[in-house]
Amino acid sequence: MAMAPATTAVAPATSTAAALTSTYGRLIALCDALNVRTAPPGPDPQGGITGADLAQDEDALRAFIDAEAVRIRERHGCSPRRDVAASRVLHDYLWSVSLLMSGPWYMERRVPRVHPTDIRLDLTRSTFEIALVSDFACLPDDPAAGLPGARVTPHAEALRAELRSAVVDHVRPLLAAIGPQLRRGPRALWGMALDDLVSGIWHLGRTLDQEDQALRAATELLPHSIPPFPGGADFRHLTGHDGQGHPTRTRLGCCLYYKLDSTQACLTCPRTCDTERIRRLEERT
Repeated sequence: MAMAPATTAVAPATSTAAALTSTYGRLIALCDALNVRTAPPGPDPQGGITGADLAQDEDALRAFIDAEAVRIRERHGCSPRRDVAASRVLHDYLWSVSLLMSGPWYMERRVPRVHPTDIRLDLTRSTFEIALVSDFACLPDDPAAGLPGARVTPHAEALRAELRSAVVDHVRPLLAAIGPQLRRGPRALWGMALDDLVSGIWHLGRTLDQEDQALRAATELLPHSIPPFPGGADFRHLTGHDGQGHPTRTRLGCCLYYKLDSTQACLTCPRTCDTERIRRLEERT
């Protein structure tokens, strides 16, 4: 039987907006790596760049990548190739925005539709704002199912399909716009989107001390290739020297971090062999 992704009892809500505000407060507090602030709904009063601008405005996309190149020079002391800066900043965007949809799904079985216009970018500080949306998809037994703005799906797989669709609809225009900057085709780009969707759920599970449950949830979400995602979650376990099992997976896309630090490829990078993965995993414990 499929495992439900919910991790805590969901308190009754007086409105869908209040429910999402509470969820995002918890999610942002839990995940230090999620560099996001919440903001009131509606247009940015400062007139800044939004996620939609990245796909529609070449100047906005150029500024998005340029700002990452500046950060790389400051942190790593090197001037990155254009495709490297684009890959790094795309990875950050995909991971953060996917978690803004998968986090509520994992914690409370609610899927908000976060549109590109709901994401505001602070290029200088590499932070995001989400203009809080006021609707979400949920299951029939959700305490908020009867509230205006709640879209009821009939079962858990339909809710998973809603999450996949919400992520795809958000990132598709950006991948089309930024792809030429990365010099990669659609399969590699959607591989990055898959990796960041899965790794965000995995990260949240570890943060909550629920890694096994998060692995099951991510695998149920992507048990195999579901277009446009080119593969599944594909977790596997490595056995350490003490007999302990360590979950891992191999990324289908690449964030090109190894181009900034040739001695330290990502732990799930195809370049990182299982022996090296075990060594680094055992160093953590």
